Amino acid sequence: MPLIPSLINGELTTSSSLPNIPVTNPANNEVIAELTCTSEAELALAVASAKTAFQSWKEVPASERARVMMRYQQLLKEHHDELATILSSETGKTLADAKGDVWRGIEVVEQAINIPSMMMGETAENVARGIDTYSFIQPLGVCLGITPFNFPAMIPLWMFPMAIACGNTFILKPSEQDPLTPMRLAELFIQAGAPQGVLNVVHGGKDQVNMLLQDPDIRAVSFVGSVPVGQHIYKTATDNMKRAQCFAGAKNHSVIMPDSNKIQVLNNLVGASVGAAGQRCMAISVAVFVGDTKKWIGELTELLKAVKPGLWDDESAGFGPLISPQAKQKVLSLIQHGKDEGATCLLDGSDFVLDKAGYENGNWVGPTVFADVSEDMVIYQEEIFGPVLCCMTVDTLEQAIALVNRNPYGNGTSIFTASGAAARKYQHEIEVGQVGINVPIPVPLPFFSFTGWKNSFYGDLHAYGKQAVRFYTETKTITARWFEDDIPSGPNMTISLK
Repeated sequence: MPLIPSLINGELTTSSSLPNIPVTNPANNEVIAELTCTSEAELALAVASAKTAFQSWKEVPASERARVMMRYQQLLKEHHDELATILSSETGKTLADAKGDVWRGIEVVEQAINIPSMMMGETAENVARGIDTYSFIQPLGVCLGITPFNFPAMIPLWMFPMAIACGNTFILKPSEQDPLTPMRLAELFIQAGAPQGVLNVVHGGKDQVNMLLQDPDIRAVSFVGSVPVGQHIYKTATDNMKRAQCFAGAKNHSVIMPDSNKIQVLNNLVGASVGAAGQRCMAISVAVFVGDTKKWIGELTELLKAVKPGLWDDESAGFGPLISPQAKQKVLSLIQHGKDEGATCLLDGSDFVLDKAGYENGNWVGPTVFADVSEDMVIYQEEIFGPVLCCMTVDTLEQAIALVNRNPYGNGTSIFTASGAAARKYQHEIEVGQVGINVPIPVPLPFFSFTGWKNSFYGDLHAYGKQAVRFYTETKTITARWFEDDIPSGPNMTISLK
């Protein structure tokens, strides 16, 4: 049975003082590895090694740090399929989905290569007579990343490459449910030439996270996960005088206008609602049909009925299992809530079982569609995080905008329309951070930033892009004045360098 170690100060470390955590294959719940939890002493060593490494790493020129990222992105590309296979084995994602997970992370590393230009400060000459002002952008120190199970390649790569490229050192605490992928990412980073202690990887649960959040040497915390945990991490981090960016839950709406392309809409809704088994914070979980488009719900249901979950290497599989039995039970409970509250269950995936020997006990849930959903229902109010689509109907675009804006989350939304005026009104008035126009899941490319709003994000500066550089750095402003009378003159002038 593989034993997954921590990475501390460049060394792989396995603690014997704490119980191991089993890592399972979600398709059949068989144990595929064991995770060694990082002890309190090892956590302290990880922070100390990152703090020591920072003293030299911050002095490395930005161009040299960029070259480490160049080598890293090349290694990630060379090992792309290997990483995707590892990722599929521990998450249950289809291979195509896993490849996308890895590739979106690679794109952020490629953006980190541009760090020399992103670290440029500002200058102004003669802000007053004979006085110039200029600024430098400098790294913070030791940074911490706490990442979720659903994107074990992409989300760690949102964090540590940008932070380290800025000159910081980093401690990564990946999800205990799928740590194999993050550990392989770290191994490749060391292979790319990252010095000892610049990246450390530790493992565990709430206890380990709380110890790190209270460590005075950690300057900034990045988190992606659920709302309750995000709120706890944001409050604990800021109470301990740290910067924090916490990406939390979502309830993403797609608004379908009567002038939209029906085939495009229906095909996009299928993938956006149940792709990755609905386990993504940008999934479309609510479809808002405007006017006569409510007649399309039946056709959408038929299309979803044809989507079948399956194993990661089954090219016909629409998506894989949920991550754990607990996740499955939560989704099944919410589906039952929807039925009990009076929503019409047009397609019920609660009883889906994979017809393949040895995989009957996996965490399977089939595509599920509800119609006649209202705002007071639990299936609308809570993030289901499963392959469940709620269908709602309104008469006008104005009503759709009001519905979306009343929702407490603001991660992502989309509108399907052929009208530029309708799209412009929607993008301007909607209180959501990421908007798609005829694009179902509007995740920005990494030269922009991932910009959730409201209860989907706690903090000020978002992930990757220019905002990540701002989050992981401080600005130092210098105002300088030099007196011309002090300039040496004459044939024998000398300037002492002592």
